[in-house]
Amino acid sequence: MVGRQRPVTAGGIIFVTLEDETGPVNVIVRPGLREVEEQRNALLRGRLLAVEGQWQRDAGSGGAVRHLVARRLRDLTPLLGRLAGLTTSRDFH
Repeated sequence: MVGRQRPVTAGGIIFVTLEDETGPVNVIVRPGLREVEEQRNALLRGRLLAVEGQWQRDAGSGGAVRHLVARRLRDLTPLLGRLAGLTTSRDFH
């Protein structure tokens, strides 16, 4: 996970940037998803996060702007082993 943002003007939506070997992905987490305790813990504490959701592509950009709207979050941090305590995300709230 690269970082989490919660702009005041976003109506409670949290934006998460994830990155893997293919590049960055912008994830949109709506307020209702965060109300489930397991989802909230994964979002706020996870260092390795799995996201299930729906892809959205902006037609105006020719599909270059893409977002993943989260439906389910899973904290996979334990898979990192000893690295879990050494990694941090850059969070800008």
